[in-house]
This record gives sequence, structure tokens and C-alpha cells, in this order.
Amino acid sequence: MSPAEEAALVRRLAAGDGEAFALVWRRHNAAMVRVATGILGNRASAEEVAQDSWIAVMRAIGDFRGDCSLAGWIFTILVNTARNRAAREGRMVSFEETDGPDGLADAFDGRGRWRRMPALWEELTPERIVAGRSVLAHVEAAIAALPPGQRAVIVLRAQVGLEAREVCEILGISEGNMRVMLHRARLAVRAALERIA
Repeated sequence: MSPAEEAALVRRLAAGDGEAFALVWRRHNAAMVRVATGILGNRASAEEVAQDSWIAVMRAIGDFRGDCSLAGWIFTILVNTARNRAAREGRMVSFEETDGPDGLADAFDGRGRWRRMPALWEELTPERIVAGRSVLAHVEAAIAALPPGQRAVIVLRAQVGLEAREVCEILGISEGNMRVMLHRARLAVRAALERIA
């Protein structure tokens, strides 16, 4: 979305345009629930936090200045709302990466592309799709199984399409840490797909 299109969308949201809200909700709600689930560890609580975040977004949309993307602003509200709820409930998930190296460092090139595509993607046939769940369902399950920090990074960076700087600001992590978590998340998803191939 261009800056002009985003500004027009924000104006429509501020004016209470239901179609504009439906568009933004469809675009971001599922990813918001996935990120909040990673923070809270509970889908029902995550859905409540996403709903509370939407209410906060609509109440404050008139204050949106455009310093970041609309998606970045929405996810900042979501992460803050989820962290506040987690702190209130006595559980907090850190987005800092603590586990060690995974030994699969050569899976991606310097631009973040696969060096070797997973076999499942190369051999995808209609029969394979009909025989089991779709590849998308496997990817979603693999993302759901990721540690909270990796899940948040891959959802925000790869699915929502936020810039690296915005992801780092939203999650309060360094760019280097974000890259490591994104790399590990991609490797985990790839490994999950190769197991079903």
C-alpha cells in the first residue's frame, strides 16, 4: 500500500468507515491473534487481547501520525496490550532468543532466500494435496509450534510484511536478534515441511 493509499485508509478509519475497518481487520486480525498467542500462551486470551487492541486502535486512530506504517502501529498496540495482560496475569514471555545454534546456517543465502528449496515445494502435485492437509495448513501448524519470539518475528516480518526496523521496535529487540530469530523460524518451518515430504 502506498503512503497516499494508507493515509486515505487512515482518514476513512477516523471517519468511522465500516468497510475500511473490515478491510484492515481482515488483513491483520489472524496475525494479531498468532502474535498474542505467542505472548500469552493461550488462544482464548489472545483473541480477547486482539479485540481489546482493535478497540484501542479505533479510539486512537485520530492520533495516528504516520511515523511508522499503520500495520506497525496496530501491532505495537497489540504487543503492548498483550504484555500488559501477561504482566497482570503473572506470566511474561521474552522475545529475546536464548537457545543455541541450530547447525543449519547454510539453508539461506545472504538475501534470506532458500539455497535449496524444500522437497515438498518442488514435488507438489494435486495427488499430494488431496492425500493430506494442504501445505498452508502444515506451514501454519509449524509456525504455531515455534517459540514465542520466533513466531512473533516470522508473523510480523514474513506474513504481515513489516520492515525490520518496525519489528525490532514493536518487540523491543535488536536487529541482529531479530534476524537470528527469523532465520531460526524459517529453518524450523522448513524442517517441519521436510518431515512431511
